[in-house]
Amino acid sequence: MTVGTNSSPGAARAAGAPVLATVPQLAAPAARVPVQQPQGASAPPSRDRSVPEDSDGHGEYAALGIDPDDLPDGLVIADAAGRVVCFNSAAARITALPAGEALGLGIERALPLEDLEGRRWWALTDPYGGLATRRGQPERNLLLPGGREVLVSARYVRTHPKGPVRRLVITLRGTEARRRTERSHAELIATVAHELRSPLTSVKGFTATLLAKWERFTDDQKRLMLETVDADANRVTRLIAELLDISRIDSGRLEVRRQPVDITTAVGRHVQALTANGQAPERFLVSVSRPLPDLWADPDKIDQILGNLLENAVRHGEGTVTIDVTPTSFANAAGKTEKGTAVTVTDEGPGIPEESMKRVFTRFWRGSKRGGTGLGLYIVKGIVEAHGGTITVGRGPGGGAEFRFILPVGAPAYLTQ
Repeated sequence: MTVGTNSSPGAARAAGAPVLATVPQLAAPAARVPVQQPQGASAPPSRDRSVPEDSDGHGEYAALGIDPDDLPDGLVIADAAGRVVCFNSAAARITALPAGEALGLGIERALPLEDLEGRRWWALTDPYGGLATRRGQPERNLLLPGGREVLVSARYVRTHPKGPVRRLVITLRGTEARRRTERSHAELIATVAHELRSPLTSVKGFTATLLAKWERFTDDQKRLMLETVDADANRVTRLIAELLDISRIDSGRLEVRRQPVDITTAVGRHVQALTANGQAPERFLVSVSRPLPDLWADPDKIDQILGNLLENAVRHGEGTVTIDVTPTSFANAAGKTEKGTAVTVTDEGPGIPEESMKRVFTRFWRGSKRGGTGLGLYIVKGIVEAHGGTITVGRGPGGGAEFRFILPVGAPAYLTQ
């Protein structure tokens, strides 16, 4: 049966036909790929030799300013006869089949997919001869020849709700990103379980001992035990806060509540806290170049950045810890020059190996075995970028680690107009 070509998109829309949001419902060029509806559930033709070998199948989309090769995912479109009329570059990369060879092939030959049990996917789903109420197939893991996994979803574009399939639109995605995400989640769970086990064991042990033998301990012994429980509870609280920050950063929901921030005062406050905890005051050198531009930022987030960088310098570095606060200009994401404040934290320790510097701001990176979850610098980078700033790592003048972050002025729009 030949599919009529006089049904307009408006008429199809009025009839309730499903409309594909990202791919225009255009008629296939009849001169290149004849449009025929297969009889029943019969397999599509294997090849239409009328399609030129050098054709990319993108002409009708290019006329609308749409280039399928610009899409990050693989896009394969088959016509009413089951022949491939569009095969973008991402699909060619994922399937290792050149687009020129795929065009005009039957969809079963261009994409010989099997499910994880070895069954032929096109025979199972039967898009052209199956139920007329089906609108597509959800994304699932399928196998290409050679056992390569690929994520596949399909959309059936019909002339009207229960009419024949006029377009079969398939999207392909590699599984590498999903596997990396799954590995990252598994590592996160393992790290959290390990970090929680130690303080919770301590809390459980001390509280059980105190409850069972309260009268046998002196007041000093009780105080020591309760202080240990308090420290371990703080450790658990900090870990939970880090997990929440990671969740917000990964989902793009990290909120920045901007208000005027005195960065110099914030630096001084953190240095005082470190000296109160036993660090020698002469170990810290604070240098401020004035005048500094106004800084609008989230004060709690700024404290989190400074606390992490200074704690790392004290824990993992050696010698004097230098904190430089200077005005600067930098190119923002839009490429425009913007005023900002730069803070540089440098120590005189062994520094970070050159081959590790690219991994410093990734999850679970640890510079040494001196504790920590390896999440702090990942969170710091997320906070800085949420403010519209940048952060870098390098080697300081004394050979130690040097972290430098730049925050834009970030003033509200009503103050800059």
